[in-house]
Amino acid sequence: MLLKKLVDDKKLSIKKGKSPQFIAVEGPIGVGKTTLAKRLANTFSCETLLEQPEENPFLERFYQDQQTGALPTQLYFLFQRARKIQEIRQSDMFQKVQVSDFLMEKDQLFAQTTLDNEELKLYQTVYKQLIIDTPKPDLVIYLQAPTDILLSRVQKRAIHYEQSINSDYLCRLNEAYTDFFYYYDHAPLLIVNATEIDLANNDQDYQGLLDYMLNVVSGRHYYNARSSL
Repeated sequence: MLLKKLVDDKKLSIKKGKSPQFIAVEGPIGVGKTTLAKRLANTFSCETLLEQPEENPFLERFYQDQQTGALPTQLYFLFQRARKIQEIRQSDMFQKVQVSDFLMEKDQLFAQTTLDNEELKLYQTVYKQLIIDTPKPDLVIYLQAPTDILLSRVQKRAIHYEQSINSDYLCRLNEAYTDFFYYYDHAPLLIVNATEIDLANNDQDYQGLLDYMLNVVSGRHYYNARSSL
């Protein structure tokens, strides 16, 4: 069914294509994945499936001391994400359009970046027990930006537990995301250069991505646009 309607008070329009039923937005800290996920959910009048890092009691400890805080932080996020997937599966909400700001498979990306060998073995044992028959997205949107841009955005949004994040950690995380999505082929993938565009506040930037996104039905695609400002 072609979607042809005006959405929200900004008068943005869905002009082309068919709406994916399950969209997962991914990318490193500060790239804007949650903001984009919420805006897409508003556009399609659908539910969101969002990470809630502020609920993780170990996260601030991790940013202050990654060596001692990594394992409990990672396990908490794993349990949180698995619970959200399970709750939605049980409610049959995946029969409706859903937009998520995380991809379940990427959980291991963080684990491999932050855990030592013994911790990683424990984590992987738990992961295999929890993650069974995870729904596959109809579209994955991977937002990219250089490390200095990520750090600037993290500092600008001034979330207190993120202020100890440094460029070294963001660089390692950025490289891990690049490696992960280089091999990713489980769903249609749209790789977006988010360096210059403002998907939160610029309607033209957002509309351009939306139009492009609605024509992605398979394979790997790249969206590299400059801001309209």
